[in-house]
Amino acid sequence: MNTTVRDRWTAVRSHPTTSMLVVLLGILLCFSLLSPEAFPTPGNARSILSDAAILLVVAIGATYVIITAGIDLSVGSVLVFSSVVGAQTMERLGTGPVAIGLGLLVSVLAGAAWGALNGILVAKAQVPAFVVTLGTLGAAYGAALILTDGVDVRAVPPALVEFGSGRVLGIPTLVLTAAAVAIVAGLALSATVFGRHTYAIGANPESARRAGINVERHLIAVYAVAGLLAGLAGFMSLARYGTTTIAGQATVNLQAITAVVIGGTSLFGGSGWVLGTAIGVFIPIVLRNGFIVQGVAPYWQYIAVGSVLILAVYVDQRRRSRRLG
Repeated sequence: MNTTVRDRWTAVRSHPTTSMLVVLLGILLCFSLLSPEAFPTPGNARSILSDAAILLVVAIGATYVIITAGIDLSVGSVLVFSSVVGAQTMERLGTGPVAIGLGLLVSVLAGAAWGALNGILVAKAQVPAFVVTLGTLGAAYGAALILTDGVDVRAVPPALVEFGSGRVLGIPTLVLTAAAVAIVAGLALSATVFGRHTYAIGANPESARRAGINVERHLIAVYAVAGLLAGLAGFMSLARYGTTTIAGQATVNLQAITAVVIGGTSLFGGSGWVLGTAIGVFIPIVLRNGFIVQGVAPYWQYIAVGSVLILAVYVDQRRRSRRLG
């Protein structure tokens, strides 16, 4: 093995995403051995993929934000609000394709608006991202409750529900949708000026500013993208469940952040990628599914995922300390 190949192999092996992939494969193998007749089945695999699809779309937006050394705690509430206004739009317009298209448009625009508000407050008003998004978390959720009086909207067009439960070549349509979003977002992050500026701001915002990057405008755009993707996830949730599931999205923001960090994106900013987030998304989803198949209370999932999250952050800190010397 020549030096170049050896160096590349060492880099791949030491990458945090590689270790998380090994953890994921180990979890899959463990549950497959414990429940060979129930866990490693096509039906259960489709269930895991469908559950992961919506969370992945939210987590991709969170990846962009965290790479800039920011945080967005509001994405779960933005998802709920976007699903509510999208469902109410379709409820008023009917069940045809025009109503569905406008419902999608309203959902993503509502999400982008909340995200842009976060970005403006963070970049222009210089309010810490944690405080801003904690505030909009409550505001978006409260607005959704006001619009619905706390009652789920169930008037979702049958055609949208059929799309949400449909398959193409045996693959759930929501999974294909999430995969398309991940591919586009991954390419945008790794191969465009927008992506390079995102990394640069996370690594050192002052240096990025001196290099001619409009840091404030870029941060607003990043938070708007995160909100837009949360809005899209809200619409996908309508397609999957046929209702707004207002009370069922309380931990989406924490799940998304956990997936991003487990996937190797640094909380200190400047590093991370969408593929790592995709791997990170599956760890909590697979754990929950495996516990259910095993008949174990799913509450143990929180302990297991929390332990993995702490380990991932610890590894990230050690890696950062070594890099800083």
